[in-house]
Amino acid sequence: PLFSAVSSSARQLHSLLKCIAFTNKVQVQISQDGLRFSTGESSVMEGHAFLDKKLFTAFKYQQPEEDNALTPIFEINLPALLETLQIFGASDTSTSSSSRFHSYNKPAISAFSASTLGLTSLCTLTYDNNGEPLTIMISEGNVETKCELTTYEPNQMEDIPFARDRLATKVIMRSEWLADAIAELAATNPERLTIEAGPGKVGFRLRASGPLGSAEIEFDEMTAKRESGAASFSHPNPSAAVPQATGASGVLETFQASIRSVNSYKFSMIRAATLAMKQAVKVSVRVDDQGVLSLQFMIEVEGGSGAEQHMSFVDFRFVPLVGDEDGEEQQNEEGGGGD
Repeated sequence: PLFSAVSSSARQLHSLLKCIAFTNKVQVQISQDGLRFSTGESSVMEGHAFLDKKLFTAFKYQQPEEDNALTPIFEINLPALLETLQIFGASDTSTSSSSRFHSYNKPAISAFSASTLGLTSLCTLTYDNNGEPLTIMISEGNVETKCELTTYEPNQMEDIPFARDRLATKVIMRSEWLADAIAELAATNPERLTIEAGPGKVGFRLRASGPLGSAEIEFDEMTAKRESGAASFSHPNPSAAVPQATGASGVLETFQASIRSVNSYKFSMIRAATLAMKQAVKVSVRVDDQGVLSLQFMIEVEGGSGAEQHMSFVDFRFVPLVGDEDGEEQQNEEGGGGD
């Protein structure tokens, strides 16, 4: 086959892919480094989940010999993929009622879990060639289930442009704090979320207003670790080393805002990233000079051997709303947001 991979945890794959399950179709790209799953909505929102090859106990990709050969890209039905991965009852951690989200990283193991009963669980993915179905074989104990998912020609889906070298705002924080803030703002039933950031007293603020009222949450920038000397969160490529914690004790571990910026986004789209917020250890919130918002979540997962912890990344990008009173507003102010 062109590609094959084996995972010891279908639940783990299901958990990561459900973070971007806001559309019915997902685009899959196979490479030597792993699998990239992408979803998008009307060119104003997109989500990406990268499954590094280290998450699999075995990973084989036969790269085409032709010099101009493209890496395989196809589309599959995302709900069907998720149903297949949980065919043996993968736990849905989103049903937890806890107000804090530490439990999302490591779902509870029941008395009937495969690991408790001593059953071997394997998930095998196979893709024979372009145009062929994606085959998923899931085995648990002596029971095996084989599913073939039809692959489709991918639509032209280009990534939303994001200027990493022209950032107006960069914040790294514990993801649970962002999830709590979004949950509190959701109580007003808002249509939009406004993000304001800037040097000095401006700091980092989220606000929303709706039929049930308005609310604003201000994060304490004074406890943030400045960009100078802080460890970087974002990975320049999928195989990049996982960054180490900065060691900051405040809500914001890193804060960079050299100019004041105010941008608004559709609240319902931001809420689509809630599951990723709940599962992640940290989140990097970045806004470029055009107001495009990037939310990059760092999620702890088990490696292919199950012995060590690795980090997976789930990314979202959002295009700002324009033409309203809370639209993009940037003022070139000198400030101590970064060096």
